Amino acid sequence: MSATTSGRFGWTVATPLLGAIVLVFAWGTQPGLLGSSVVAIALIAAVLAAVHHAEVVAHRVGEPFGSLLLAVAVTVIEVGLIVTLMVSSDGDTATLARDTVFAAVMITLNGIVGIALVVGAIKHHLAEFNPEGTGSALATVVSLAGLTLVVPTFTTGAIGPVFTGSQLAFAAVASLVLYGGFVFTQTVRHRDFFLPVKTGSPARGTDPADLDGDGHADPPTGREAMISLCLLAVALVTVVGLAKVESYAIEDVVDWLDLPHAVVGVSIALLVLAPETIAAVRAALRDRVQISLNLGYGSAMASIGLTIPAIAVASIWLPGELALGLDPVQLVLLTLSAVVSVLTVVPGRAKPMNGAVHLVLLAAFLFLTISP
Repeated sequence: MSATTSGRFGWTVATPLLGAIVLVFAWGTQPGLLGSSVVAIALIAAVLAAVHHAEVVAHRVGEPFGSLLLAVAVTVIEVGLIVTLMVSSDGDTATLARDTVFAAVMITLNGIVGIALVVGAIKHHLAEFNPEGTGSALATVVSLAGLTLVVPTFTTGAIGPVFTGSQLAFAAVASLVLYGGFVFTQTVRHRDFFLPVKTGSPARGTDPADLDGDGHADPPTGREAMISLCLLAVALVTVVGLAKVESYAIEDVVDWLDLPHAVVGVSIALLVLAPETIAAVRAALRDRVQISLNLGYGSAMASIGLTIPAIAVASIWLPGELALGLDPVQLVLLTLSAVVSVLTVVPGRAKPMNGAVHLVLLAAFLFLTISP
């Protein structure tokens, strides 16, 4: 490989292949502590590699197809993890999808956004972004969360915080419409509202694939994009397979620690959103907080707008009911997050304190998940 190709790929070439080898040997087994540790490492590495290769292909094909590809790739990982755990678990998994999606919303609204604002504001005095584009993204996230996670708590068509079949179908279609409408707005109709307010100073020497010194990896060649597309397919299959193998160990650890089952959902969300968090922090350091917010709110939208329809279809074959409605504590945390997010977004710039408030809300969510 050339220097550019090597810099672009590196360890991400070997990771999906090694993960596939681990999957072949671990499939159909319930490994012990050492085996589960190896599977967990391979699973995390495969997730990071899958998102990396999705970004490479997305960079090549451009917008709006790039954003759609990345969102679909991440959602395949999330749905795969949810479905495999629901199928392989011996316990009650009715709330697993809800817990995972809600965790993704809280981690993106408060974690990714919060840490990006803190890092950006501390390094550059103020974190500046476009309130028009960011505001529409936030409005879409809140609407999606309300329709799919809040409304089921109050519907009366079925017993408990669940949708009837027709209500679930409506929520799935509405989610796709909202997500598709936002993607069109962001990538076609009003793309300028989602571009960085400042150009920022590119960090030299941080990316071997950046030959023109603009702070971004240069667009990949057709050959590089095709390599990434193949490795992406291998990584996604590996992630879903390893998740099924690891599902027993995850639940055993949760039971051994006597933690609520919602911790499983939080673990999935943290795993899936780790690459976006890293990318958001790197963008904030370059004074491109708008990109960080695009990543945060875009991940939240994909987690709801694509996961809920996919889970709705999968629920036709999955045993048991699908409880999506939030409990009272979760409703309070979501309401606080929405209100604070609006107050953060409206001015178009933020101080470190704004980010700190979001991070405290994330800490409250994590603490109350472990100790409800």
